[in-house]
Amino acid sequence: MGSSRALVCSTAFVLVLLSSASKDERIIEQREVTFELDKIMQEMQQPNSPVLQKQLSLKDFLDLEGQPIFGPRSFGGPSFLDYPVQFPLGRPTFDNLQAICLHGDRRPRYPDSYFPASGFGLLKRRASAVNKAESWFSTCCKGNQTWEREVTLCCATQAWEMSVESFCKEDSSVKDRQYECCSQKDSDRLNCFHKDAPNPNYEPTEELPVPPLPSTSNFSFDPNTCQRTVTTYRGKGKNVKRPSAPKKINIIFPPGRPTADTIESLCLTQKQRPLYNIKCLPGFGYEWLARQAKAINRIEKGFKECCKKKQDLLSCAVLKWRQELNRFCLGENGEKEDYFCCMVHERIRRYNCFQNISPDPHYNMTLAIEELSLHKICDTHKIIKKKFPVGFPLKSFVNHCCLPLSEQDKTICFLQKLETMSEDLCSGRKTTTPAVRRCCSAPLQEAPECISKILMDAITKATKVLRQEKKKICPFS
Repeated sequence: MGSSRALVCSTAFVLVLLSSASKDERIIEQREVTFELDKIMQEMQQPNSPVLQKQLSLKDFLDLEGQPIFGPRSFGGPSFLDYPVQFPLGRPTFDNLQAICLHGDRRPRYPDSYFPASGFGLLKRRASAVNKAESWFSTCCKGNQTWEREVTLCCATQAWEMSVESFCKEDSSVKDRQYECCSQKDSDRLNCFHKDAPNPNYEPTEELPVPPLPSTSNFSFDPNTCQRTVTTYRGKGKNVKRPSAPKKINIIFPPGRPTADTIESLCLTQKQRPLYNIKCLPGFGYEWLARQAKAINRIEKGFKECCKKKQDLLSCAVLKWRQELNRFCLGENGEKEDYFCCMVHERIRRYNCFQNISPDPHYNMTLAIEELSLHKICDTHKIIKKKFPVGFPLKSFVNHCCLPLSEQDKTICFLQKLETMSEDLCSGRKTTTPAVRRCCSAPLQEAPECISKILMDAITKATKVLRQEKKKICPFS
């Protein structure tokens, strides 16, 4: 009678554990378990049976590491081990920043299709946190390659901290066991996440590149929020500290690698891509930007030579691109450039790195053609007077309207001057060009529009000349 009662109690206890294990979403190591019921009953009938001799506790159903030996897989359901998630991510540092940007496409992402339609809520929250952080890291690595390394690190750190806070907020909003790090506050919470990271160095773990996933949350980064390094230089007999103040920078670095698909666009838009004026840069704190600007200028000069050739155009452009980027990585005065692609020693991987982070890899992000307007007369009036005379003086336009006025005030000024000049031209007896005389022979209300067309045609021609005279622009916008 006692053995039968023990058997019933033991069996009930096992069923309770199984029911609990099926509902627990903790990640556990599981293995197949088989039950030989006849053998168990025979053993329990023995007088020395351990089941009869001691009181059962939860530890009797745990292995040596304290992990349950039963799990959903024993009953044919999906195991947590079938859907691993590399969580959490480690804190970005100067030591792992290069790997964060370089191996971004070789670390896993977790689309909705990765998990079953129902269940696995805890793993899905972790996967979502990883997806967010990796997407935001991409913004830091590719969004603006003109940032110095400390600003890129600042961006990645903000992205990581936001992903941690977002995860803890979501994790605490559901009736489930909260991730233990989320119970801590401020720096202790962040340190806890970093300590738990399975891949704190952000090494590549995927054999093939993984497709990026669109971020479900926006991440905006303002470089002005970062604490910048103070540059110390020697002045007249004393050390002077000059902060590297953040400024908005307009530069496209690195340029993409020329390919058979991009070489035509590369040459067609070559005149539209900017060169950079190094002299407009301050001497302290922006040496890194000057080196990037010089590299672009040299690459564009090489492309110009290659685009004039009809044979071996692609190989010529690729060679120039590689040579100048290698020169950039060598640095100046024997100091190697501290740029994360330059830290990749194997040449092919280095070139792939530059290509992967290029903001314009296909050479289709050329400077937008500015909308032609009468405002352009301020930049082109000398060229118009010399090469495309319109038959009337432009001095009144320039003297009265080409002043530091608002765009709206400039427009009003130009329209007023155009109407006044039309009246003077058509009512006077001064000799004018045939084109102006045709405008004056039209109805009175159409004369200003006709003369405006003559002026706009001249501005269009002069603007093309101005673009062909490619000038170096300042990287600061």
